[in-house]
Amino acid sequence: MGHHIDSLIQQEMKQEMAASPSFFRKKKKAAAVIELKERSPLKRASQRAVLFFGLLLGAISMAAPFLWMVSTSLSEPAQIFAENRPWWREWLPTTFVWQNYVKVWDVVPFARFYLNSIFVSLCITFGQVATSAMAAYAFARLRFPGRDKLFFGYLATMMIPGAVTMIPVFILLRHFGWIDTYKALILPGIFTAYGTFMLRQFFLTLPKDLEDAAKIDGCSYRRIFWHIILPLSKPALATLTTFTFMGSWMNLMWPLIVVNTHTKYTLPVGLAYFQGVHGTDWTLLMAASMMMILPILIVFLFNQRFFVEGIKLTGIKG
Repeated sequence: MGHHIDSLIQQEMKQEMAASPSFFRKKKKAAAVIELKERSPLKRASQRAVLFFGLLLGAISMAAPFLWMVSTSLSEPAQIFAENRPWWREWLPTTFVWQNYVKVWDVVPFARFYLNSIFVSLCITFGQVATSAMAAYAFARLRFPGRDKLFFGYLATMMIPGAVTMIPVFILLRHFGWIDTYKALILPGIFTAYGTFMLRQFFLTLPKDLEDAAKIDGCSYRRIFWHIILPLSKPALATLTTFTFMGSWMNLMWPLIVVNTHTKYTLPVGLAYFQGVHGTDWTLLMAASMMMILPILIVFLFNQRFFVEGIKLTGIKG
C-alpha cells in the first residue's frame, strides 16, 4: 500500500514539473539546440550565401547613384549619354577631368552659395536644438498648470503638412518686410515640434535622483538644465543636430520661395544655374553636388561616436 502511494506521489510530481512553464522553456531550448546541431554545414553555408547576396544587392542599389554621380563629375560633357557606347563606359570615364571641380567655382558664384548654406544651416541647427532642448526640459521636468494639454497641442502641429502652413508663413513674413532676407530663411526653421517631442522623451528616461540631489545642493533649474540634463543627453542632441543640419542643408522649396536675389541663394537653389532651357551641364552639376555632400558627411562622421554611445546606453538600460 505504501509503495502504491509513493508511486502516485511521484507521478503527480512529474506531471507538475511537465506542466510548469520553465520546463517547457528548457525543453524548447534543448530542442532548438539539437536542431541547430543537426543542420549540415552545407545548409548553413548556403543560408549565409543567400543572406550575403541579398545584402550585396541592397548595397549596390543604394551605392549605384552615388557612383554614377562621381563618374559623371569626372567625365567630359561629350561622354554623358553618348550613343553607341558600352554600358560600362557610363560608370568608368575614359579620361578623368578634375578640372570640372575647379570650373564650378568660376561658372557660377558657387562660393557665395556655399557660404549662404553654411550660415543658414548653422543658424537653423543651433536655434532648433536650443529651443527644442529648453521646451523639452520644461515639458519633461517642470510642473505647471496645463502642461500636458499644452504639450499635446504643440504635438498636434506635427499632423499639419508643411505645404499648408507655407502660404500663411509667407504672408506673415511679407507683412514684417522680411522677404528676400536671411531672417526669412532662418527664423521659421528654428522651432520644431518633432525635436521637442524627441528630446522630451529622452529627458523622461534620465534618473530623477540626480535632479533631486542637485536641488538639495541649491542648484537652480537653469544650472540643472545646463550642467546635468544636457551633458547626459549628448546622444539625443547629436541625433537632432544631424537631422536638423541635413534638413536645412538640403532644403530647396523654402529658399526658392522667400529669396529673389541670387546673392542670397543657398546651394540647392544655386544648382539650378547648371540647368538651362535647352540643356544641362551634367558634369558641372554632378561636381557641384559632390562638393555639396561634403559638409553632411563631416557632420555625420563627427556625431557618429555619439550614436554609438547612445546604442551602448540603450543596451545597458535594457
